[in-house]
Amino acid sequence: MAKNPPSGDGHRNGAIKDRSQTYNPVIERWIKRDADTGKFMDQKNNGKPFKGVRKED
Repeated sequence: MAKNPPSGDGHRNGAIKDRSQTYNPVIERWIKRDADTGKFMDQKNNGKPFKGVRKED
C-alpha cells in the first residue's frame, strides 16, 4: 500500500468526498455544500476557494 509520509504534517491527502463548493457572486464568497443533503455548510470570507473541495458549475 502506498504511503504519503510524513504523517501528521498537516497536509491533506486527496480530495474531500461528499462535498462541493460554488461561488456566490452576490456576496462574493465561496460556499461549501454537503452533496448528500444539499445543505450549505460553510463559507469563505477571503474570496479564495476551499482547498480539496470540488467545484460545481
